[in-house]
Amino acid sequence: MTHQTVGHTGAGLLDLCSGPDVRPDPSCPVEITLAALRGRWTALVIGEIARGPRSFTALAQALPALSDKVLADRLAQLAEAGVVVRRRTPSWPPRVTYTLTDRGRALLPVLRAMWDWGADPAGSRGG
Repeated sequence: MTHQTVGHTGAGLLDLCSGPDVRPDPSCPVEITLAALRGRWTALVIGEIARGPRSFTALAQALPALSDKVLADRLAQLAEAGVVVRRRTPSWPPRVTYTLTDRGRALLPVLRAMWDWGADPAGSRGG
């Protein structure tokens, strides 16, 4: 017998997350991942922080079309999900940097797979 997270493809993988009334289960690992990545700009913010520790100002400059409010919301969401850590260095003015956690770095292959899937027009690899 295969471990329930190994060897599943297609609909069988999602069967692990559905209950008797077929509603999203917030404890499902897929739902947890989607919650961490929810919202526009989240993947781009993660991508910028993946390049190395970034300050709020550096992130705002790298993503100029992103409002400060949305950037602050995304950073708070990612910190709550354990994807980034916010470090405040005591100085004047105080310096705050955002860095990916190990959990955040583990999302990078997931984002790469999402990129690959989205870049494949109409699923041209078959199926």
